[in-house]
Amino acid sequence: MNSDLILRDVLPSDLPIFFEHELDPVANHMAAFTSKDPSDRAAFDAHWNRILADPRIVIRTIVCDGQVAGSVASYEEAGRQEVTYWIGGAHWGKGIATRALAAFLEQANTTRPIYARVAKDNVASIRVLEKCGFTVIGQSRGFANARAEEIEELLLVKT
Repeated sequence: MNSDLILRDVLPSDLPIFFEHELDPVANHMAAFTSKDPSDRAAFDAHWNRILADPRIVIRTIVCDGQVAGSVASYEEAGRQEVTYWIGGAHWGKGIATRALAAFLEQANTTRPIYARVAKDNVASIRVLEKCGFTVIGQSRGFANARAEEIEELLLVKT
């Protein structure tokens, strides 16, 4: 697919779209490590207010063919940079996550090494990360709110 994709600063008008993306039960299951209650708009707004106010967090809105498709960000966790992204389900299977993450790593955060975490059974997200140069370096278990249980998680790095 050769669609128009840009990364831009997050606008207040993006947040209701992100909220709708995060209500998707299939996406929540795949992401696994989500908020306790994705339908809690007050918690969502508080979370995003913290993100947008923190100058250490680099975050961009993914716009594809003029539509907000998701977000991609980096943040510090345990003294190292990590990436995260969320793509709305209507935009899955079009290569948007791979293209957006690659662009983010080229333009917005060139720090290396940079890390990512993913549920071990989230094959699509693992593939996106591998296409962007990440390799698996470890595995752990963690409690996944979206599944209400402890699951296997992979740690990946891009050097």
